[in-house]
Amino acid sequence: MFSQAFAMAPGLPGDYLRIAFYKLTLLDCSLASRIGFGSFFAHREATVGSRVYIGSYCVLGRVSIGPRSQIASGVQVLSGRHQHVRDRSGQISGSHEGEFVAVTIGSDCWIGAAAVVMADVGANSTVGAGSVVTRPIPPGSVAVGSPARVIQGEPV
Repeated sequence: MFSQAFAMAPGLPGDYLRIAFYKLTLLDCSLASRIGFGSFFAHREATVGSRVYIGSYCVLGRVSIGPRSQIASGVQVLSGRHQHVRDRSGQISGSHEGEFVAVTIGSDCWIGAAAVVMADVGANSTVGAGSVVTRPIPPGSVAVGSPARVIQGEPV
């Protein structure tokens, strides 16, 4: 409840309020980072490195964000790809039966607006706006599309 309430605090005071709240509640969160209006962490099992920027209206699950990474507005970082599973009859289960994993975003990464990240992103990588990351992105890569494909750097 508090994470969603603090997400809606406007302006610079809201930025300070969010970062102070997450410093107290996440596994690790640097006070030298910034979390934009409307953004919140859905799980406390997250870490935020130093000088990280998170834009407005982001929803972040179990994620470890490396130093100096920047996340644009509207990005979702899910806790892996298998949070909901189907049984043999095709019925979908609740999240209590799913698999939640920590997703790592390396240092010095840029995640473009409205991207959905479900797998690790290597250090010094860029994920294009609107991309859907379903497989790990190697360090030093540029990945775009749905599903995201490496167009520069080491292909997967």
